[in-house]
Amino acid sequence: MFDTEPQLPPATPDTGRPRTLDEAKAWMLDRTGKAIHPMNNLAADDTATVLATLQGLDPVNWAAAWRDAGEKAWQRAETESDPALRRKEYLRAHGFFFLGRFPCPNHPDKLACAARERDAYLAAGALMSPPLARVVVPFDGHAGEGGEVVFYYRRPQGVARPRVVVMWGGVDAWKEQMTAACDLLLARGIATIAMDGPGTGESPVKGTADAERQFLPVFDWAAAQPDLDGAKVGLLGRSFGGYWATKLAHVVPDRVAGAVNWGGGAHFMFQREWIERSRHPDSYLMELVETRMRMLGVDSWEGYIQGFAQLSLLEQGLLDRPSAPLLLVNGRGDSQCPVADIDLLVGHGSPKAVRMFPGGHMGITPQTLPTIVDWLVGAVGAGASA
Repeated sequence: MFDTEPQLPPATPDTGRPRTLDEAKAWMLDRTGKAIHPMNNLAADDTATVLATLQGLDPVNWAAAWRDAGEKAWQRAETESDPALRRKEYLRAHGFFFLGRFPCPNHPDKLACAARERDAYLAAGALMSPPLARVVVPFDGHAGEGGEVVFYYRRPQGVARPRVVVMWGGVDAWKEQMTAACDLLLARGIATIAMDGPGTGESPVKGTADAERQFLPVFDWAAAQPDLDGAKVGLLGRSFGGYWATKLAHVVPDRVAGAVNWGGGAHFMFQREWIERSRHPDSYLMELVETRMRMLGVDSWEGYIQGFAQLSLLEQGLLDRPSAPLLLVNGRGDSQCPVADIDLLVGHGSPKAVRMFPGGHMGITPQTLPTIVDWLVGAVGAGASA
């Protein structure tokens, strides 16, 4: 444990205000060209076509522009006879609908886009190889919470009892955005489960301090399948979701073969100082605060501050507990989650592996996801067990 705990860096790249429409369009075109979230599901021509019609960042104009493009792609998919091209068009429609609800469905028009996003992804999933199955398991939630957990399951072909990796995203990337990680793991003989993090998508809970409860029925399901080796699963938490991977590695280490925190926080991220300094990070398009508030289930700035404060793993007394193997991954210049949280985690509890990449949030490079997949395959063990 450190004698002196890590400190926040002296400054963060923060624009200090929301982007204008023109600034947002330039940002999106740049991210599309680099194939970086949230623009990695569309071709440059598709993005440019929608942006040419986009009249504002308000929910009505925003959702309308992307949904119109999504419906056109959906219709093209419905008339396509070739299964591969049909799948491609459904995924293209999903990309448009995803942006229509981005970063969160905090308006009825965005909520409609979220529903269409799921429709398009499930239609594409039925044509994937291996195909996607939508699975629903019961959840014994608190009063006012949902009663089920929904996830997407795919298993590799030709593997008798594959091991399992469970994955989820952050506040804006949901189970429908896990395709790339799933495909890489499936190619290595690993079954995949993609689910929504607390307070997002179809999650039955908000992002409260005990929301890790929602993952346990999914672990139970994996362990109970006779054709899976799921007693100990691998975990991949993207962005904010890395927080939940880290917590689960400490809370139920006996059920986790290895966990990856890819760009998530632990303590410093949830402190008022960081929250104040990262309202408009350069790596986020718009409405980060509003999206996190929706995840937490709060409707005020002070509710946001208090809800985040309750998430600190240091304050919860977890960090000095033994944990399952952990890989901590981020970009050195992250302006959404302070890299000081990695230093903090390394200085507590069981030893952790760390891989830092150039750039900002999540350290997105061509090597980042393959590095994570390699580590997970090693953690869970490739192939099948007898």
